[in-house]
Amino acid sequence: MTNLIASLPLNFFGSGKPLSSISPINGETIGSISTSTSEDYERTLTEAHRTFLKWRELPAPKRGEIVRQIGLELRQHKAALGALITLEMGKILAEGEGEVQEAIDIADFAVGLSRQLYGLSMHSERPSHRMYEQWHPLGVVGVISAFNFPMAVWAWNAMLAAVCGDTVLWKPSEHTPLCAVAINNICQAVATRHGFSGLFNLVVGADAELGKKIAEDPRVPLVSATGSCRMGRSVGETVGRRLGRTILELGGNNAVIVLKDADLDLVVRAVAFGAAGTAGQRCTSIRRVLIERSIEKEFVAKLTQAYKQIRIGDPREAGILMGPLVNQAAVDGYSRALLEVRKEGGEIVYGGELAAGKLSTLYVTPTIVRARAQMAIVKEETFAPILYVIAVDSVEQAIEINNAVPQGLSSAIFTRNLQHSERFLSAAGSDCGIANVNIGTSGAEIGGAFGGEKDTGGGRESGSDAWKQYMRRQTSTINWGNDLPLAQGIKFDL
Repeated sequence: MTNLIASLPLNFFGSGKPLSSISPINGETIGSISTSTSEDYERTLTEAHRTFLKWRELPAPKRGEIVRQIGLELRQHKAALGALITLEMGKILAEGEGEVQEAIDIADFAVGLSRQLYGLSMHSERPSHRMYEQWHPLGVVGVISAFNFPMAVWAWNAMLAAVCGDTVLWKPSEHTPLCAVAINNICQAVATRHGFSGLFNLVVGADAELGKKIAEDPRVPLVSATGSCRMGRSVGETVGRRLGRTILELGGNNAVIVLKDADLDLVVRAVAFGAAGTAGQRCTSIRRVLIERSIEKEFVAKLTQAYKQIRIGDPREAGILMGPLVNQAAVDGYSRALLEVRKEGGEIVYGGELAAGKLSTLYVTPTIVRARAQMAIVKEETFAPILYVIAVDSVEQAIEINNAVPQGLSSAIFTRNLQHSERFLSAAGSDCGIANVNIGTSGAEIGGAFGGEKDTGGGRESGSDAWKQYMRRQTSTINWGNDLPLAQGIKFDL
């Protein structure tokens, strides 16, 4: 694994203080890079804008060809990049490589999109006039990303922005700077070969200051930010004050509704992966199970047995299914949430403690809690493997509880009843940006637009027509006749 990572381009030149990357696996320092100063930020943004002025002139299919080559390059480095994600962030190797595959997939998607940036043609009410709309590049796109998907979320934004004719300025999480340096350098090298060295740009900081600079900067017309609701509110308010655009993908408090006709074995597998996978550190992790009362005991017993089979440990090892939390603050959040559970009368059925005998103090046990929907802690997002099981008496009650939290990212229902599933998917059903039937809340494919409602921010990334956020719409009318008729039949004869 170390030899694999040594093959990656990890050079980054900042002028600021050093930032050490510490692996949550064992607490060891992986490496150190110099952070970006205000002067570095200014120089980097200037280069990004200079490159944008050239890049926007390149025909979109030609931009797509460069992104195609980027996808090929990422394939060559997939194993090494996946290993670096595991080492720096702590998710298991299969998930690390899966994240790199997401970056590859969105590059492929973007290549096709480069020939499909369609506008519309509308009929004009005026004779001898043609009216249509077209889409133009926007400018420098700012990306502020979180630690849990240190490469994929950037790629969702960067690959689409690139084919749309934009350049990218990225401020990654201070917890995963090497992941950012590696993938940015790989993609930048391809762009540089074609004369666009400022297509992908990186600034690295040890705190939120560089993110604030991006949010405040009028030269960055769009800021895509992934992280906590608190962070998203700050970014949204700051960018909004200057009338800029945002794509906000923030917290999730995702629920799975389980009805009595569901396949419980299928449910248990989905919930175990969705709640314990990535140590509960996905924005789409399952936080709540809303289950019909008559099958609640059976489900909890089956899930407890499944949790006992989850091997916790060094995520680099084969057979391990759950690695560490990212840092001590995450462990403290896990402990605080369980303290609140006890105060509010919840029952910890399984887990609720540190995992003993591991390489660091950041390993915890996945936890099952019998809870009530009214408990305050249930309405909060704890970025850790804590699952609240809540008994319900009807699908109507389950949908109501599903929606009764501030967040609105992902949701799911398990049922064989067509009427119940369609009700869940209707306008009167789940209020989340993602609603699934008979699969869990995580594992989104890049073909669909990803994002949520309410405190989740309302942004959309990745597939469908999310590309439109990275471009500006222009409506054009052409008069190819000899007269000058006015709209709405207005007469203004001189």
